Amino acid sequence: MEPNNSIPDDILKIQKKLCTFEKGSRNHKKYLKILAKHIKKHNMRKRVNSNIKTIEAIQEISKQQN
Repeated sequence: MEPNNSIPDDILKIQKKLCTFEKGSRNHKKYLKILAKHIKKHNMRKRVNSNIKTIEAIQEISKQQN
């Protein structure tokens, strides 16, 4: 299990590849789009996991109260 604040390997690989291209080049723009897509997916996954944990905590509290 990876720590909460770690950056996934796929995002790091894309960033390393991105820094090799000249800014404004066709490949640079292409990899920027790919990187944005991966970051968005990663952030959504973290939000969903956080929401699931919150729901589970609320359910546990309501079970204890009943």
